Amino acid sequence: MNRLLWTLLLLPLAGCGEKAVPPVAQAKMVLAHTVRAGSAVSQADYSGEVRARHEIGLAFRVGGKLLARAVDVGDPVAAGQVLARLDPADLALSSSGAEANLAAVAAERAYAQAEVKRYRDLRAQQFVSAALLDAKETALKSAEEKVRALAAQAGLAHNQRGYAELRGDAAGVVSAVLAEAGQVVAAGQAVLKVAKSGEKEVVVAVPENRVGELAKAGEVVVTLWAAPEKRYRGRVREVAPQADPVTRTFAAKVSILNADADVRLGQTARVLLKNTSGGALTLIPLGSVFQKGTQPAVWLLGPDGHVHLRPIQVAAWREDGVAVSGGLAEGERIVAAGAHKLVEGEAVRVAEGERP
Repeated sequence: MNRLLWTLLLLPLAGCGEKAVPPVAQAKMVLAHTVRAGSAVSQADYSGEVRARHEIGLAFRVGGKLLARAVDVGDPVAAGQVLARLDPADLALSSSGAEANLAAVAAERAYAQAEVKRYRDLRAQQFVSAALLDAKETALKSAEEKVRALAAQAGLAHNQRGYAELRGDAAGVVSAVLAEAGQVVAAGQAVLKVAKSGEKEVVVAVPENRVGELAKAGEVVVTLWAAPEKRYRGRVREVAPQADPVTRTFAAKVSILNADADVRLGQTARVLLKNTSGGALTLIPLGSVFQKGTQPAVWLLGPDGHVHLRPIQVAAWREDGVAVSGGLAEGERIVAAGAHKLVEGEAVRVAEGERP
């Protein structure tokens, strides 16, 4: 029993001569990004639709029943080409009625002219009074004015007979059909939409925080989704003064200055804003920027595995990263993630595989 007690008492004393070894601190693991100068091609990228700059709705100048339509969507049209016809029966009856009314008042005028001539002779012989002659001359003037008015109405009715044919104003292509044969249309109701040949443009929606940037962009780059390797020169022609009430974006129209046959209406196009900062921009990940006071900076990976803070000049904060205009060189490696947990001179370990 005494031996067991002494053994228990001596056990803690046995380890007093051994010194505890502190655990070795592990270096923090980070993701790295290799700087590629000029990787920020544009400051912004917008998708839109190719449209004709001038697209008009064609309508009959009179109402009636649509008798025939000679074109469909996508058909080319020429200036003066007949595109649709109305039933001309009612217009022909109206024109005939106007001509008949004109003939009736013309006969009244001829009778009034003969009366005036006869009463002038009688007045010269003092057989009628001056008042009676004045009445006949007044009747002649009234008949002449009626002839003038009905002649205008007859001319209008004749012109309306020609309005039964809808003709193209200029060369273009039919972009929409809004009425079918047999439908009764009103005067001025659009029947067809024609996109005029000539200048084409891209219509894009711009968020409100980018409107000023786009308005000052001047010349931009336009590419087609179907042919991304081809680039076209574009110019911002118009920016809507008011936002869309649903999307809260502003509509902008970009003219394609050198459009060719490959640019077709309705295609999906991209508008790329050129760099306006005067130099090449470099795109780095958003998570790589470390804010030191008011100065943005990044952690530069040294060859010894330690990090050092490097101030940078930010040109733009974008959805796909940060566009940097100065402070970084081609081929340098920076910390892409975990920048807010580092201190100057700290040793780090780079994870396998760099962030693109």
